[in-house]
Order: sequence, then structure tokens, then C-alpha cells
Amino acid sequence: MRAILLLCLLQSAFGQYSWDSSASATPPTSGVCLSDLTSCGCCLMQKQVERMESFFNTSVNAMSKELKKSKTALNNIRESRSAFSVALNNARQLSCFGPFINKTVVIYKHVFINLGDGYSVETGIFTVPRSGVYSVALTAYSKAVSPFITLAVCAELQVNGQVVAGTRDINNEDLEDSDTFVVAIQLKAGDKVAVNLPIECFLCDDSSHYNIFTGFLLYATD
Repeated sequence: MRAILLLCLLQSAFGQYSWDSSASATPPTSGVCLSDLTSCGCCLMQKQVERMESFFNTSVNAMSKELKKSKTALNNIRESRSAFSVALNNARQLSCFGPFINKTVVIYKHVFINLGDGYSVETGIFTVPRSGVYSVALTAYSKAVSPFITLAVCAELQVNGQVVAGTRDINNEDLEDSDTFVVAIQLKAGDKVAVNLPIECFLCDDSSHYNIFTGFLLYATD
């Protein structure tokens, strides 16, 4: 019985795959069994193999589709990454920005990271690439050039020209001062985020980077 079964399997296998190139024109024997061997279950086993092959192909196609979806989702995540961290300058000696007679956007020139190229060192403005919730932090530092100069360290975080948070300290009680704040804010794609320097205020920095403006996407909402 085993020999008959083996003969059935060999007949089925070699009927589909031939080592002889001249036999390529021979029609496949899939689903065909010798009439006197039907009792060995050859046809039944061959049909089962075909079902398994069909199931395998269906599974592979389904996994390929899921893999494509995963790759697309991963690419979307990579494209939506957004983070920047910049400092006022990188000078060897302390230099100050301001004061001015008008409110002025602070332009941070030294870039630590600008993932997604949302921040512009030309304008000092971060353009939101994708709608979502962002974490934005600001550290402001100033130092009076002499004991007789009023110290004024202040800065405002603005979105589309509107102030959303800020810090302000004008006094002549000390020669230097600093402040830091962090906010989580929901922003839309295209919003303009910047730091505004109020009138009579000034910021001072050097390669120690006392003034830092940072923001990054916590999670997207679109």
C-alpha cells in the first residue's frame, strides 16, 4: 500500500515538475490519477495539497499587504517628525540682543537640532509642519553691563503674532537674571511660532548658551 501511495505522489509531482526540458510541453497531471489507483487516495491528497498551497498564497498576499501598510505608516511617522532647539548665538564673548524701541522677534542663530527644517535661522520663526500638540520651552537670560544699568530680562512666546506665554523681570537689584518656562500647546500646520522681545528688554548670550528656544511634536492630531 505504501508503494502505491508513493507511486501516486511521484506521479503527481513529476507530472508538474520535470527535470527534462523536452518534457515542458507535457500537460500537467494536477488533479489526475490513474483509474486503477483512485482507491489509494491520491486524488484526495493532491486536492488537499492544492488547498494548502492556495491557503499559503492567500496568507502571503495578506501579509504582504499588511507589511506595505506598516511601511507606509512608518514613513508617515518619519516624515512627521519635528523638533528644534536653538540658542541665541555661539559667540566666544558675551553679546546682547536688544534693547529696541519696538517689539522685535528674537532670531536664534545657533542650531542644536532642526529636525524637519521647521525653524528658520533667517527669521527666527518656527513654522508648524503638522497639526498636533507641541512642547515648547524657552530660557531667557540677561546680564547688566554695569551696576547702574537697569536689568531687563523678558521674552514672550507668540503664535501667529499673539502672545501665549512670557517672562518679564525689570529691576536694578542684581546684575544678572534668568527665567524658564515650558508649555504644551496645540498648533495647526502652518502656524508661526516665535519669541518676541518686548521694548527695553535685552538678552545676552555666548557659547555657554544661556538663551535657548526649543520645541517638538508630542503627537499629531491630523
